[in-house]
Amino acid sequence: MSNLNSPLSDDELHKLDKFLLERFAPGTESEDKDEGVIGVSELDGLFTALASGPVLILPANWLPAVWGDYEPQWKDTAETAEIMDLLLRHLRGITDTMAEQLEEFEPLFMESREGEETIIVVDEWCEGYIRGIDLASDEWEVGGVEIDTLLKPIMAFSSATDWQAEKVNKPKQAAKLRDSITPNVREIYALWQENSETTVGE
Repeated sequence: MSNLNSPLSDDELHKLDKFLLERFAPGTESEDKDEGVIGVSELDGLFTALASGPVLILPANWLPAVWGDYEPQWKDTAETAEIMDLLLRHLRGITDTMAEQLEEFEPLFMESREGEETIIVVDEWCEGYIRGIDLASDEWEVGGVEIDTLLKPIMAFSSATDWQAEKVNKPKQAAKLRDSITPNVREIYALWQENSETTVGE
């Protein structure tokens, strides 16, 4: 296993992204099932919620959220070790950045091209973040109105609000919501750091 303090390279992020998607067999029926995390951006959102939230959540509790109803059919122990290494290193990278360089933290949003314009896509990331919150929903509720207010932009780009931001008729208003996600996440982390940690899953 590599050094857990080593951040993932672009190639490693691509490998993890591909693995998360390709764990679904061709023709897999996913209706009424939990697909889990299906890309590295959604995984980044989930891990950011774990790193910035009120409690420590152990891998035994967050791994089921990653796989959903589609735990991988591992080829061998080497593949298992490799993917687990990538997962743990990515989580560690987010945790370390928030702890040591909070203002440098940036979510792993996706991009799409519409003509000559590059569009920042945040929906998958926000879905992952909400998935992370759900792992300790009672503890998150303790944050009250202050945390709820900071979460609104994230909620607006997720199924929790039926993608409310996508229905906003004013592009500038939607862009303002999107642009507030990163600073809000940093503030959420800072607020929870003022409280003592407990552990979910001990």
